[in-house]
Amino acid sequence: MPLDLPLTHTYATLPPRFFQQVAPTPVGLPAWLAFNHELAAELGIADAAGVDAEAGLAVFAGNALPPSARPLAMAYAGHQFGHFVPQLGDGRAILLGELVDVHGVRRDLQLKGAGRTAFSRGGDGRAVVGPVLREVIIGEALHALGIPTTRALAAVATGEPVLRDRGPLPGAVLTRVAASHVRVGTFEFFAARGDVEALRRLADYVIDRHYPELASAAPHEAALALLRAVSERQAALLAMWMAVGFVHGVMNTDNMAVSGESIDFGPCAFLDEYAPGKTFSSIDRHGRYAFANQPVIAQWNLARLGECLLPLMIAPGSAIPDEAAAVAAATAELQAFPARFEAQWQARLRARLGLVETRDGDDGLAADLLAAMHAAGADWTLTFRRLAEWVEDGFAAGEAGAVDPVDAFGAGARAPLPMDPVAPADFLAPWLPRWRERLAAEARPPQQVAAATRAVAPAVIPRNHQVEAALRAAEDGELAPFRALLAAVRRPFADDAAQQPFIAAPAPAARVCATFCGT
Repeated sequence: MPLDLPLTHTYATLPPRFFQQVAPTPVGLPAWLAFNHELAAELGIADAAGVDAEAGLAVFAGNALPPSARPLAMAYAGHQFGHFVPQLGDGRAILLGELVDVHGVRRDLQLKGAGRTAFSRGGDGRAVVGPVLREVIIGEALHALGIPTTRALAAVATGEPVLRDRGPLPGAVLTRVAASHVRVGTFEFFAARGDVEALRRLADYVIDRHYPELASAAPHEAALALLRAVSERQAALLAMWMAVGFVHGVMNTDNMAVSGESIDFGPCAFLDEYAPGKTFSSIDRHGRYAFANQPVIAQWNLARLGECLLPLMIAPGSAIPDEAAAVAAATAELQAFPARFEAQWQARLRARLGLVETRDGDDGLAADLLAAMHAAGADWTLTFRRLAEWVEDGFAAGEAGAVDPVDAFGAGARAPLPMDPVAPADFLAPWLPRWRERLAAEARPPQQVAAATRAVAPAVIPRNHQVEAALRAAEDGELAPFRALLAAVRRPFADDAAQQPFIAAPAPAARVCATFCGT
């Protein structure tokens, strides 16, 4: 008997033009790569401890369906690198259904790499081991960092080769859990067809599932409020990404979930050295999705969502009686996005500087730190983490004149966190006294400041060179490096002995500067 799951199906109650009913294509020789027992328990799967037995393996490989499954591929469109594609859809992903977790939250259960669908556009509908395990690592890293994200419940090797540019590679299927898989591109799919009724049904669905506080509003007011709510969540999400140096890589509109979760981890990566113009996608030759451009692109994507919602905002006799008024109202919401993002971004920078209060000059203090980091090519993660050590070893002792701030930032009495090999510790010498003065104005104990800083500034991220090494080893059948890295990124704020191999920044020659989508 296949593993039974308590699946429900709210998305499948939408009209047939929202999806294609399609079953996964079985694979030849499935074998476990990873299973997330903690997530299984959160999803309320009754036999979480034993679910990775033969029956579970068959389900998560796509070889058997739970009795309650109603598999489907979702329709959507999207702007890819600014160019509109009217039909994309789940070309290799199949939604099995939805689970209500132990917190009462409805979550999608989707197989990725499960075979061809009507949206495959000539593709094989398959995934390979490397990109599947990248999704596992990145999703777990973001989750551990407190960032809303899709996560992997399972990863299964198919025992079948998949042909890619590098030649035949080992195939795999990912089981992805998401708040939902509705994207900005889902709205674009129906807007491009002039299907206002479908847009209305989709907006109602999203409000009911993700923004129930808007359900009591009049329909035209709810449409504008939905744009505002999605904008607010995206502003918060982008600030969280950038605070940890995350670069999504391909922020196409079909890769932006209206739930506010991180989704679709293709050519994504975390910064080593701080470079605002840093890109990782091998095809982003003009820097559209560079680190510093991410808030601008988020606003651009939200503008596309706003265009889709315009017909729903119009109500003759109301404050939005016609299209011109709807455009004006939507534009006002979109113009508010930079301020929303900036407020979230500055709050996260203040937290990393150990500041609790908001004072004049804080934005400039943070901006000057980033400028110094950029000029020196300093490591994003370790610089912020090292500030906590200076507070303890330098700030307290420095008051008595015993420790010079620059010396405290270098080799101190206890082993310091390593700094970037190309960035000398004194790159912050002109900035440190200003920061010290600002901390003193709050008169908080150094240990308290350091603890608060460590609680938001991770020591461990999935370093690009470590991710690539783990994925290459996994493709060759060696899973130990993947498992070690996965264990480390699940404890990003710990810097004990077990974490040390995953903390140091790579030498410049070892940095990985380009990643690939793997589709």
